[in-house]
Amino acid sequence: MILAGVLAAGAAVACAGCGSGAASSGFDVVILHGRVMDPESGLDAVRNVGIRGGKIAAISESALTGRETLDATGLVVAPGFIDMHEHGQEPRNYEFQARDGVTTSLELEAGTDNVAQWYAEREGKALINYGVSIGHIPVRTRVLARMSGDTSLLSQNSSDAQAASHRAATPEEMARMEELMETGFRQGALAEGMGINYTPGATRWEIVEMFRIAAKYHASVHVHLRYGGLIEPETGLAAIEEVIAAAAATGAPLHVVHITSMGLKYTPELIAMVEGARQRGLDATTECYPYTAGSTALQSAIFDPGWQERMGITFHDVQWAATGERLTAETFEKYRKEGGVVIIHSIPEDAVRAAIGNPIVMVASDGMPITGPKVHPRGQATFSRVLGHYVREEKVLDLMTALRKMTLLPAERLEKRAPIFKEKGRLRAGADADITVFDANRVIDKATFEDPLEYSAGIPYVLVNGVPVVKNGELVKGVFPGRAARAPVMQ
Repeated sequence: MILAGVLAAGAAVACAGCGSGAASSGFDVVILHGRVMDPESGLDAVRNVGIRGGKIAAISESALTGRETLDATGLVVAPGFIDMHEHGQEPRNYEFQARDGVTTSLELEAGTDNVAQWYAEREGKALINYGVSIGHIPVRTRVLARMSGDTSLLSQNSSDAQAASHRAATPEEMARMEELMETGFRQGALAEGMGINYTPGATRWEIVEMFRIAAKYHASVHVHLRYGGLIEPETGLAAIEEVIAAAAATGAPLHVVHITSMGLKYTPELIAMVEGARQRGLDATTECYPYTAGSTALQSAIFDPGWQERMGITFHDVQWAATGERLTAETFEKYRKEGGVVIIHSIPEDAVRAAIGNPIVMVASDGMPITGPKVHPRGQATFSRVLGHYVREEKVLDLMTALRKMTLLPAERLEKRAPIFKEKGRLRAGADADITVFDANRVIDKATFEDPLEYSAGIPYVLVNGVPVVKNGELVKGVFPGRAARAPVMQ
């Protein structure tokens, strides 16, 4: 009887991918004849994919039939891309991301100070999956400046908020901050967001205490380092020492965001620090975007006096995103008082190549809200740029490694805190049907610094929870299959 049961179970598994009969019919969507590439199993072969109920139900060499069929002949079928660092969590941003192959968009650096409200605002309205961290910056701003409402990274332009970012917290303020951070975790925050460069008044002990809270909830800390300069002691090397020490002391997992804009010419050394921490047992990861420029708010502490010497740039290297103009001493002072987004041309190409080519460095866009016609192109084209420029044209890395950096590694980074990610970033039966289908010979970024609001090319199909959101290279209108990517909510 035991043997018979084993044989029956084996037959059922085999039939899940069979080419005829009940098991191969009744799929909602079938993707036929694509080159299926799964970074988890290493599968790289022509297969057919059957989708049912928002999940991958079969991956088969045999023919499958369903209500809707997508022909992927000559195309790569990959897990949908997971962007762990996207500030533009709005419908227009989601459209550009979907056209860039992104199926899950996460705001994990700046985060929010009200996790429950953030998720509620997007429920049933999102083209792609969405998620957020509890953010140290907005929580700190809310407590120290006694602000309410939206205190995100790009809205801290009041004098109270700027003053708060530059002073140390009192013991009472620290206690309130810790209370709000814990509330965010109980409401299902995916991670803890931290931007120490934007809060220079935060003491090193405050940072350690924030890491300690994250460790309590088994959450990774996605941190913008305290320094991103070229002059000691305010270099990325000094800054990464601070957070590696905090991770080691508290046990919190560490994720260093946009390592190229923090490391600049020292990027290889910063990556070596992350690799060394990992080799010695620390849970440390990092990410990059494939551009030689960063972007942030001109009114932020990053542009406090001395910024030119710290970053090794001039006014001309700073571009006003609203118009595309390069700044002068006069326009710098004018726009800094107004507040707004700038693009900072400061990252060496060698640093970008070092990070893109390293197999442990994930890909994440750090995309900005679309506030005007000259925003940074990274939020619109990061993933296609990696695949088209750095994989196909420059051969900095191979295709499977690139896909792993965009899919499996982000999912693994988050799945301990949020088990929902165990079913993302993979192509296997039972996984979420978040799928990107692209032409490896044609995929390319079209968004540039001159014309950033251009859709990527060579990505004909994108599915979110089994629903096509991009079909034949065009957005599908009127569908909102995106779901909350959230850690378990605690009572």
